[in-house]
Amino acid sequence: QVQLVESGGGLVQAGGSLRLSCAASGSGFSINTFGWYRQAPGKQRELVAAITSGSTNYVESVKGRFTISRDNAKKTVYLQMNSLKPEDTAVYYCKFSESAYVGGRIYDYWGQGTQVTVSS
Repeated sequence: QVQLVESGGGLVQAGGSLRLSCAASGSGFSINTFGWYRQAPGKQRELVAAITSGSTNYVESVKGRFTISRDNAKKTVYLQMNSLKPEDTAVYYCKFSESAYVGGRIYDYWGQGTQVTVSS
């Protein structure tokens, strides 16, 4: 069973920066993906950024402002958020997906969420 512990949320003024972290414990499979999602009040949860062993992808609204990275030795993923805007305000969730082999069953795990509030 994988457990995820998130940290780094908080309150910041528009234009500021925050760095989110998510550490995974208990992972056993080498094929895995980390993702950051967010959910604002009254809105659906959306994928913000994801990273595999060799690629990253971002939702259009954060491209050029957010950077996702991972430290495999620490089983940790980071989301560096720069030039934050009020519309970035949401609860941010870390998701970890792993599989024993390509095409195999995928196991998904979620973090508890961390609040990011950007004031104007």
